[in-house]
Amino acid sequence: MPVPVRRYLDNAATGWPKPAEVIEASRHAAVEGGATAGRAAYRSALDAAAIRDRARRAVAGLLGSLPERVVLTSGATLAVNIALHGLLQPGDHVIATAADHNATLRPLEWLRRRGVIDLTIVPCDGVGRVDPRAVRLAWRPATRMLVCALVSNVTGARQEIAALADVVRAQDGLLMLDAAQAAGLEPLDPVATLADVVAGAGHKWLQGPAGTGWLWLRDGLEPEPLVQGGTGSASDCLDMPATLVERLEAGSPDVPALAGLAAGIAWLERHGRDAVAAHARSLAGACGRALAELPGVRVLAAADGAAPIVSFTVEGYDPAEVAPLLEQIAGAEVRAGFHCAALVHRHLGTTPGGTVRASFGPFNGPADAEAVVAAVATLVGAPPGRLRFDPMSPQPRPAWQT
Repeated sequence: MPVPVRRYLDNAATGWPKPAEVIEASRHAAVEGGATAGRAAYRSALDAAAIRDRARRAVAGLLGSLPERVVLTSGATLAVNIALHGLLQPGDHVIATAADHNATLRPLEWLRRRGVIDLTIVPCDGVGRVDPRAVRLAWRPATRMLVCALVSNVTGARQEIAALADVVRAQDGLLMLDAAQAAGLEPLDPVATLADVVAGAGHKWLQGPAGTGWLWLRDGLEPEPLVQGGTGSASDCLDMPATLVERLEAGSPDVPALAGLAAGIAWLERHGRDAVAAHARSLAGACGRALAELPGVRVLAAADGAAPIVSFTVEGYDPAEVAPLLEQIAGAEVRAGFHCAALVHRHLGTTPGGTVRASFGPFNGPADAEAVVAAVATLVGAPPGRLRFDPMSPQPRPAWQT
């Protein structure tokens, strides 16, 4: 039996393949560089510092922010932990949502179990959206912060951030957003005007390498450092530096990864974030519509999903069975299970087992969506539905794929 063509459809976890410019930037930094950024004045160390600063400026540009308010991290998870452990105080009450990722829910639960904070988790609806009124009702005098994912990594649904921000500001609280599934798909500068803290990942829709992320904090927020250590500055003092970036970035940065992150953002800007996102969303929309026409298939993607994600279940099959079958039949690499979102499935009606998730990126094409639909049709014994693209989003071969 011939091996199917590989069709990577797990871009919500990590974007792949990476643009050639990203690979080359990382390779060049690793092969031609090698020094630690910010630790010396010789040429390669200065070059490494320049790469780090370029990555910081690139992220700041996404947020319409000063670079001095952007902390570079190894991923969104570390960024979230820096913010939560560094800003919350004993006795604080925090509101999170059932649509959130474990990157926020687990550190919050860690703090709750140790008696540091009180935690309320508000429910979401059947596609992962949170009602701002539920947040208002959950607010207490001791509430310090609302934490929520800007976009669901399970359904692609976007939260009503403006309405949620109104609730938080009316109570003089803090709004912290997990933008891991939004960065690279939509503008973040409007979000930064509403939020106090934004954490993001570089390895998903921003096209950067794994091991890249960032934390943005509005002016005036100065969290205590989660990690203490060397920074290359004030090395004769045992206190952490006073400036935000140096205080929160202890240790040696991954310069090749940061070079790739800066190159990924530059690639996205060159080809147009909106065009790249529209291409992926069009594929996800067409795939979701065709799957929904198959008997026994339930599609849970948001109709106006901000992320190009299609979550679905197949009657008679556990999601853990469907995913390897899709790879065997069609070469489609999809993800099955709970997708590191422990609570949302109770509201989606997908426990136990979770969902099968196909997530489309800039280097996917109609053939990938067709392969998923045809493979699922094989499982349910039905003819595959035909892909129907939005007439406003035609599917010619994008310039970046030629």
